[in-house]
Amino acid sequence: MEFETKDIATSKQLQLFEQMLKPRMVEEKMLILLRQGKISKWFSGIGQEAISVGIASALKKEEYILPMHRNLGVFTTRNIPLHRLFSQWQGKANGFTNGRDRSFHFGTQDYKIIGMISHLGPQLGVADGIALGNLLKKNNEVTAVFTGEGATSEGDFHEALNIAAVWDLPVIFCIENNGYGLSTPTHEQYRCKNLIDKGIGYGMESHLVDGNNIIEVYTKVKSICEQLRKKPRPVLIEFKTFRMRGHEEASGTKYVPEDLLQKWSKKDPIENYQDYLIKSGIISKNDISKLRDKINEEINAELKLAFDEDLVELNKDKELNDVFAPFDYQEVEPGSTVANIRFVDAVSSGLKQSMEKYDELVIMGQDVADYGGVFKITEGFVEAFGKDRVRNTPICESAVVSTAMGLSIRGMKAVVEMQFADFVSSGFNPIVNYLAKSHYRWGQTADVVIRMPCGAGVQAGPFHSQTNEAWFTKTPGLKVVYPAFPKDAKGLLATAIKDPNPVLFFEHKALYRSVYQDVPVDYYTLPFGEAVLLKEGKDITIVTYGAGVHWALETLEVLPQVSADLLDLRTLVPLDIEAVFASVKRTSKLIILQEDSLFGGIASDIASAVMENCFEYLDGPIKRVASLDTPIPFAKTLEDNYLPIERFKKELLHLLAY
Repeated sequence: MEFETKDIATSKQLQLFEQMLKPRMVEEKMLILLRQGKISKWFSGIGQEAISVGIASALKKEEYILPMHRNLGVFTTRNIPLHRLFSQWQGKANGFTNGRDRSFHFGTQDYKIIGMISHLGPQLGVADGIALGNLLKKNNEVTAVFTGEGATSEGDFHEALNIAAVWDLPVIFCIENNGYGLSTPTHEQYRCKNLIDKGIGYGMESHLVDGNNIIEVYTKVKSICEQLRKKPRPVLIEFKTFRMRGHEEASGTKYVPEDLLQKWSKKDPIENYQDYLIKSGIISKNDISKLRDKINEEINAELKLAFDEDLVELNKDKELNDVFAPFDYQEVEPGSTVANIRFVDAVSSGLKQSMEKYDELVIMGQDVADYGGVFKITEGFVEAFGKDRVRNTPICESAVVSTAMGLSIRGMKAVVEMQFADFVSSGFNPIVNYLAKSHYRWGQTADVVIRMPCGAGVQAGPFHSQTNEAWFTKTPGLKVVYPAFPKDAKGLLATAIKDPNPVLFFEHKALYRSVYQDVPVDYYTLPFGEAVLLKEGKDITIVTYGAGVHWALETLEVLPQVSADLLDLRTLVPLDIEAVFASVKRTSKLIILQEDSLFGGIASDIASAVMENCFEYLDGPIKRVASLDTPIPFAKTLEDNYLPIERFKKELLHLLAY
């Protein structure tokens, strides 16, 4: 192994050596603690230190790095106190996740490090979002994101690279090609000769680097960073290295040929670099011994701090409260000037006024720019706000959602339009695993609104008609909003954008151009978690939301003899269950109407909650009315049969007569 150090100061050469030696010694200590049962799991990066240290040393301290679980050298090079890392690995409060997540599954804004989640791929899109934020802020900063060769087969990898290429984002995609994805060798993972060959398809500059040569890693990445700060663009780098230990310690390395392990052991990045420094007279064996003593002393002292720390204490209220970031809602009252507009116009107006209010707000989605979106919600927005803030995206929902998360990490806001709510399935993973869990895990807000044009009644068939709110009401950490009227849509959308938490905002397509209302012209907000009592009656409580509200109103209009409380939930998370309880206690009967199919929907949870809390007030069984448990059909006769409109009238009368 040759080291070209002529342009690197001796002090920097020594620093790189110490920065590699420190994580190696920490790891060696962790392996002992693992065998002693003092930590629960370990993913070893032994033999790969040059990549982590070289990249972290090449970036500025204010530039974000998104490492993986073998990149301890990133954390130590950024000088995170060891006792905090040790506390993190022991699940103690002085770590970064309050015992809620393990190993390197955390981020820290203080050190500009954003850790991975086990699904691996989404962090590449998150890096895109951080880089986009840097580009919009014009701060000339670079973002580096790590992935393994295994994750390059994930769709998120390709989506993230494509977005970065199309938008010229200043992000370095770092592939640690260490030979195995758990036990699967590289020849069973891809057919191209090198992974940088994949960069060709994205028109992306790519480089192959010896990942065990600290000088080659450092100088190459440093040079690329200097270029990207002047001319933003993405770069793909493949670092050839090897995983000397198991995927994690319990898995071992029996599947690896012994001669391959021996071959790579001779390429150890620390031993080879150490030999070079000794031969060059830059360091002596005595110096190395002293350095090891110093690092060992630091490790032991920091370990003592972590061991002396109490176990994390359970605080049930804190656990629940930390699912969402604090949001001090302060209502902006609507003005007196109103205009009679459609639902679709109200959404557009609310979105436009939020764009005017928040300079850091970015809209992303398919065809949302010049075309104005398929429902014309964002028509004219490019002229008003420019293409930097109103961005057409490729068809890659997962990476777009992850990019929105990256913008939030960078202190910005994002609204993502799903062209149809059905398409959110392609972006499901980052929503339920990244956006939903980030604040609970390590206190990071996900300031993202995902607009969801949804619903049947327009003969659009199984892939353009779903109302899939139940996919998300089940996931702690997500707020779900589902208005039925233009005024509510505008005010609740403003609140959703103001709220630092992730919000799924459902907009029923059939209501877009069929429902009119007098809506305040100026900006205003409406509170989450407050249902509206649209009608008051004494015989029965009807609970519904979205298009169901209009179906219920139409039904009551043809049944003037029915005296009913009609409750429009407006938001499903948070849910105003107290309003439901209060109404049931007055009327003693409850029917719940939802457009979603019956099994597993929000109606089931409301029914259960009422049974548990209001059983003694009931004079009849709780009735749930919903669409059929089938996909949504296309033909009108089939769609009419699928929807619960006619069944609702029948079941309402049946329950009243009980």
